[in-house]
Amino acid sequence: MIDSSLSSLGAKVVVAASSDENHPPENIIDGNAKTFWMSTGMFPQEFIIRFAEPTKISAVTVDSYNVKHVKIEKNTSQHASQFESVTEKEFEHTEGHLQSNAISLNGSSATHLRFIITSGYDHFVAVHTVSVQN
Repeated sequence: MIDSSLSSLGAKVVVAASSDENHPPENIIDGNAKTFWMSTGMFPQEFIIRFAEPTKISAVTVDSYNVKHVKIEKNTSQHASQFESVTEKEFEHTEGHLQSNAISLNGSSATHLRFIITSGYDHFVAVHTVSVQN
């Protein structure tokens, strides 16, 4: 099952490396591909999503713009600390179009997922949606 709105499941963005008042981090999980979180430049950029309870995740889909490389880490504690690496992926450059990348997490269980954008195709990147497949 894919939930297009993680916020409806009680998920929250608890950390974001940067924030623009017109494009806040909460837009990542609102299920609306027309809203987005935008970085304020420089890398790495990161955001952390906390689930209401430990969640088994087979894959995540990230819809973004100008993201070049991302690392995904997880933890299973109630605190957003002590993460372990799950995977990393290089995104293809899609000039003028959203990037949509399904990333396998092999059924990992997580309370928090940390997304670290280590590089982009421009100084600024945007993440429109993150959805989870259980």
